[in-house]
Amino acid sequence: MAFQTPMFFKYYAQTYRVDSTPDGGLMGTILDLDTGFFREDNSHIREVIWSTTESDIQGPFSEDRFVQETERERDYHLTGEGPIFALYETVGGLYAQARKRENRRLEPQEVALVQSIYKRTFKMWEDEAARRAAGEPPTFEARRKHPIRRAEQ
Repeated sequence: MAFQTPMFFKYYAQTYRVDSTPDGGLMGTILDLDTGFFREDNSHIREVIWSTTESDIQGPFSEDRFVQETERERDYHLTGEGPIFALYETVGGLYAQARKRENRRLEPQEVALVQSIYKRTFKMWEDEAARRAAGEPPTFEARRKHPIRRAEQ
């Protein structure tokens, strides 16, 4: 059976992407919540593709939702210094203003701003991964904010 790739999922708290390989197989990459980068992990391909009722597996969904889910998890799980983390702080400030101070949901324009920021930070992570893959030194370091939950191990 042929699959349309790429396919995008959420596997517990980690986003997961399935792509085709040149030989006609499938390859999976998963968000590493310790580093913020994606790493190859083919062990979940069958599980995510054939999942029907597993509450800890979501998808497939659009690439745009994949970007938003990825950045939501990075924002929640990681901390560090630099422009990416300053943008995450901006998102946190929007939520704090709306929920904690004004007891309301985000307004549509605020939701659009968060989505725009997350698209930008996703691209920044991709650019950083490409720089590192080319042998350039890191421009930032990320570290976990929260302890590892058992399902993520």
